[in-house]
Amino acid sequence: MRRSGTADLPLHGGRVPAWLAARMTRLGAAIGESIIYHYGRSALLSRLSDPFWFQALGAVMGMDWHSSGITTSVLGALKRGLNPRSHELGVYFCGGRGRHSRNTPNELRAIAERTGLDGDALVRTSRLTARVDNNAVADGFQIYLHGFIVSEQGDWAVVQQGLNPLSRLARRYHWHSATVRDFTCEPHTAIVGQPAGPIQNLVDHRAKPAQDALLAIAHAGPERALNEARRLVMPNRHQLRSNDVDLKRLGSVLAVAYDRELRDFASLLLVEQLGPRTLQSLALIAEVVHGTPTRFADPARFSFAHGGKDRHPFPVPLKTYDDSVGVLRRGLEAARVGDTEKIEGLARLDRFVRAVEARRAPEADFDAALRHEERISASLNGRSVFDAPPRRRRQAVGQLALWDV
Repeated sequence: MRRSGTADLPLHGGRVPAWLAARMTRLGAAIGESIIYHYGRSALLSRLSDPFWFQALGAVMGMDWHSSGITTSVLGALKRGLNPRSHELGVYFCGGRGRHSRNTPNELRAIAERTGLDGDALVRTSRLTARVDNNAVADGFQIYLHGFIVSEQGDWAVVQQGLNPLSRLARRYHWHSATVRDFTCEPHTAIVGQPAGPIQNLVDHRAKPAQDALLAIAHAGPERALNEARRLVMPNRHQLRSNDVDLKRLGSVLAVAYDRELRDFASLLLVEQLGPRTLQSLALIAEVVHGTPTRFADPARFSFAHGGKDRHPFPVPLKTYDDSVGVLRRGLEAARVGDTEKIEGLARLDRFVRAVEARRAPEADFDAALRHEERISASLNGRSVFDAPPRRRRQAVGQLALWDV
């Protein structure tokens, strides 16, 4: 078994506002369902176990592009959006933060009763992944969030997060059943975090002498350490900079959105008449759905789809966000009755953007792109957590009181 990856993320407080949480639920569900439709349940689990893809998903959903809050909010949105249709989609999201994490065994046993899976084995796997990351890897991070995703075939992925209160960092751990051979020998696919000196890793293949010593003392084999195959380190700053993104890949997205000839062709591919800003978002969503792992080396780029709730790189454009969800949902609903033209349009758009990238090699003007987003933000109902809630203004009309919200 190998851990898929890890991520080290700055620890941010606060909550996701209701106006964004509801939209994240709708967009996350549509993206998850699209991946299942095109590639199957195992592909969704595989992507969730990739720390770079997971970070890109959080960015495209409008969360902070780099913070620890992505983990809780993305898992919560997918659980709310996909679990009501788990019996149809065949994928179940369990666990979460705090008390939701502790309820994972009960959720897994309930799923096992409905699907015929081995509930005790799933519970054991859930506990083992948490204990390896919490105890066998002595890196100063204590697990406080545990997400367990399982398909009706019994494949699973784990995304869990630990907290280091001294460094004010969070570390995210990813697992995938497809890569697991032995819980005691390099079981992770990845761990994501900032380096903070040497750690004690009792599941590393080089820890055999330590394992033997512990075995002799405790008569229980300590696990061999994980192979941190993919490592994502996010900076401890809010500001998004040009060196955080692949400017050529971003340039191809902007070219498709704003070059009149390319934009018209992209609309034909999508079978939708859309404005340039919505095309920009959909091109990045299409990459999240259809992109290969090498496309997610710069997950911050995906924040150019719907901004971030903390205004970095720009406020969340609610009008564009709702348009994006509408396009995805219309395609999925049409596909359920056999009309696949619209849902296939997203795949065509992704191929087209890559062709523009390869043939024209445009490079984004990062500062100009941010200035443009700032100019159009108000027209797209741009919003952030720092905005004051709408004021209520009372107007007296005779004996009536009217509230303007």
